[in-house]
Amino acid sequence: MTRPARILMVCTGNICRSTMAHAILEQAAARAGVDVVVDSAGVSDEEAGNPIDRRAARVLRDAGYAVPDHRARQIRVGELGEWDLILAMTSRHLSVLERLFDRAGVEHEGAPASAADLGQGPRVCLYRDLDPEGSGDVPDPWYGGHQDFLDTLEVIERVTPQILTLVR
Repeated sequence: MTRPARILMVCTGNICRSTMAHAILEQAAARAGVDVVVDSAGVSDEEAGNPIDRRAARVLRDAGYAVPDHRARQIRVGELGEWDLILAMTSRHLSVLERLFDRAGVEHEGAPASAADLGQGPRVCLYRDLDPEGSGDVPDPWYGGHQDFLDTLEVIERVTPQILTLVR
């Protein structure tokens, strides 16, 4: 791939999980010298324009990450073909994305096996399909407490190196 890989993280409102994953991957890629374009979006517009959740910001800051100046947004059908890899935080998010791809008539594939799979059209899969400890949904910290945000951070920190290896 001659251009940087383009990766989009997707959750519900784009203020917790996808924003945390976006910030952590972007910062890890910069530290590793990996050229990648990262963004995040939600399947819902309910949080559009809102900043990152204060609890997510605290967990990022406490873990040594810069807190992004972020405004939540909803994914747009017209952007689906622009991404090499779209990572859904849950199976529900993946279902919404599949419907959007169908509606847009954009062909796509599932999880990439290697960097060679990127740049050949969009790939869409669960974020935890890249998790060395198993797939499934990324925990939703929204209705929980501080430990729930730490659990989400743990998953994201475990998956981030896998994403970097994939796009190198």
